[in-house]
Amino acid sequence: MKKQILGIAFGIGLHGASIAGFAEGVVAYDRHDYVLALREVAPLADAGNADAQHLIGLMYYMGRGVTRDHTQAFRWEHKAAVQGHAAAEYVIGAMYYTGNAVSRNQTLAVSWFRKAAQHGHPDAQYALGLMYRYHVAGVPEDPVIAYMLWNLAAAGGNRNAESQRADIARRMTEEQIAQAQCLSRNWRPGMPLPAQSRDNQTAISMDLPP
Repeated sequence: MKKQILGIAFGIGLHGASIAGFAEGVVAYDRHDYVLALREVAPLADAGNADAQHLIGLMYYMGRGVTRDHTQAFRWEHKAAVQGHAAAEYVIGAMYYTGNAVSRNQTLAVSWFRKAAQHGHPDAQYALGLMYRYHVAGVPEDPVIAYMLWNLAAAGGNRNAESQRADIARRMTEEQIAQAQCLSRNWRPGMPLPAQSRDNQTAISMDLPP
């Protein structure tokens, strides 16, 4: 499970900002001119632009144009994440999950993954789905929610989600699959994600003492 989450690439995940200097920085980054990219986006990051902060965070995380420094990566990613930047929220979740540059905290990891997933980040949806499937980090085992999340992640371009969804579907009833399909069909980015499915709520209530 940990390796599956670690295997998820940290994409740029930008918001399409058109601020002067930022587009030039992204072009430079894409052509591997990291020194120029940093020069273009650093003033914007200092001024509070979340896309620029996220890009600098990735550069520190991967050691591109700067000395690799995960503490600095966390600092910049957190600045972007608290502004609601989905890709940065995902990176912060992954760093808390692995204990990279911060003390490992699965509760905070789940919280940040959920924020990113609710903002429509497909890799966060995929990671959260794994947690629901394997009952990880205090997340209840719930195949319906896992299937729903992988539906969303697959629609967002996460290729691993399709195979996970196909595998778990073989272990689900038709009613469970229909419920998951309904949940994903009616969800839109920005809406809260269900904490557990209807069937799982019933199962939990039946396990409680009278």
